[in-house]
Amino acid sequence: MPAKRSQPKDRKPRADAQRNRQRLLEAAKEAFTRSGADTSLEDIAKQAGVGPGTLYRHFPAREALLEAVYRSEMEKLAAAEQKLAKEMPPIEALRAWLLLFVDAIATKQLIAPALNTLVGDHKKVFESSYARMWEAIRALVRRAIKSGDIRKDLDPIDLLRALIGVANVAASPDWRQSARRLVDILIAGARPIE
Repeated sequence: MPAKRSQPKDRKPRADAQRNRQRLLEAAKEAFTRSGADTSLEDIAKQAGVGPGTLYRHFPAREALLEAVYRSEMEKLAAAEQKLAKEMPPIEALRAWLLLFVDAIATKQLIAPALNTLVGDHKKVFESSYARMWEAIRALVRRAIKSGDIRKDLDPIDLLRALIGVANVAASPDWRQSARRLVDILIAGARPIE
């Protein structure tokens, strides 16, 4: 009797399925940003140009979609470190990444409350992204220190804490503008003392 052929578990999804998933994530991020985490999933599917069945095949529940949007945004932020490091001088790459981090904070603020109520252990979702963020900021700061653009005693985590602090303290809708200004203040304050 011939042996059964088993499907590989790590088989990549078809290209069209990957495109559909990516369109759904982009549409969901836009919808969650505009209308909050309770936005209609059918509207998200329509915006992505797919049917509701396609949405539910990829994301069987609202929390799965919320979690996927959050993870996707954190992955993009972590990956941006290498791209920016290749394309920009160290201090500019650090500044650009910190501005992207402000946007990531905004995404988390929209998604976190829903994840906190929908997902049993939401901390796992957030913690898995933190390690990559710490690696990214440390690499950018190391480059800027090596180039002489910033002080040697700068703790990379202090930059993130300052931006997170502004987001958590400022209840006003313009906190992002404040955080963006703070990026420039932090960069100026991190310059070497002469």
